[in-house]
Amino acid sequence: MAATPVSVQKSEEEWRAILSPEQFRILRQKGTEPRGTGHYDKFYDDGIYNCAGCGTPLYKSTTKFNSGCGWPAFFEGFPGAINRSPDPDGRRTEITCTACGGHLGHVFKGEGHPVPTDERHCVNSVSVKFVPAPVASE
Repeated sequence: MAATPVSVQKSEEEWRAILSPEQFRILRQKGTEPRGTGHYDKFYDDGIYNCAGCGTPLYKSTTKFNSGCGWPAFFEGFPGAINRSPDPDGRRTEITCTACGGHLGHVFKGEGHPVPTDERHCVNSVSVKFVPAPVASE
């Protein structure tokens, strides 16, 4: 799954047609869902988290951890799937889907969480869609 994501370009009208108003506000207008309200905050099933806008795989469930921040937290994404850019105020680093540019949230370093990368990708639940891992048949 480390393949380079395919670029997804859509007009504002096309995004509005395929996204809910809340998804559009967060993914396309860089909004934030209220703390502790996201569906995936305390969700720990096995699978993959894809971009809710374009379907690009972003995170494995094995990289998700409970940071207590009120949003889903991951310590790393799939290689090449997530772009980082400083916010205009320089205080935070925004993370976006490499393929479609959808706003995911922010990444924080050096907070001391017991994870291999010492990073917390603080992601809006609305920005991702969980795909469960296939169930092994007996």
